[in-house]
Amino acid sequence: MKNSLKNKKSGFTRTPKFGVTPKGGGFTLVETLFGIAIFTLIVGALTLFSKNVWVYNSFVTGGLADVDAARVVLKTLTSEIRTASGADTGAYVINVATASSLTFYSDIDNDGLKERIRYFLSGTSLLKGVIKPTGSPLTYNVANEKISTLVDKLANSILFEYYDKNYDGTTAPLSSPPNIPDIRLIKVTIILDKDPNRSPVPMTFSTQVSIRNLKDNL
Repeated sequence: MKNSLKNKKSGFTRTPKFGVTPKGGGFTLVETLFGIAIFTLIVGALTLFSKNVWVYNSFVTGGLADVDAARVVLKTLTSEIRTASGADTGAYVINVATASSLTFYSDIDNDGLKERIRYFLSGTSLLKGVIKPTGSPLTYNVANEKISTLVDKLANSILFEYYDKNYDGTTAPLSSPPNIPDIRLIKVTIILDKDPNRSPVPMTFSTQVSIRNLKDNL
């Protein structure tokens, strides 16, 4: 009786398992901990979801940027190769032709002078070098070459394949290194892989272009 009166005076009742509970239906310690645990799980799930959304958006954005860059490169390269012609020094149309490098002459800025254009692989990047002829008589000074990076993260080492006048759509490319005077058509392939350890899968871009000034059977 005395204990009961003491409990009533203090405003608390005792429970056999969870200890003291305030009158009026308050939360027990277990209920409080349970609520904190649920709240923590919800916050963690929302954080993970937000992170996944951000990563996905970054992949999509990066992928679209890569697609645009590759298309611009192929469009420009195709136009320049198609209009390639002999150098202002009298040199042949194509100067260098390997699997990872292509050097030719073309008037890319319509100023009446043919620039020396060099596309080449450096590490995993596709670079472009341009030399304008200068002097009298005109010469191509390699010290004046202006180099720019076109695309990064290339996954392929064979950028260029070369075909002769007998190409019919299924013919194998010329053996490497090709005999430059035999070249009539060039196939360009770019494979981009932003991160080999993560999705999306590598993207492949390819085109074929014939040199207008060397066309015979093509």
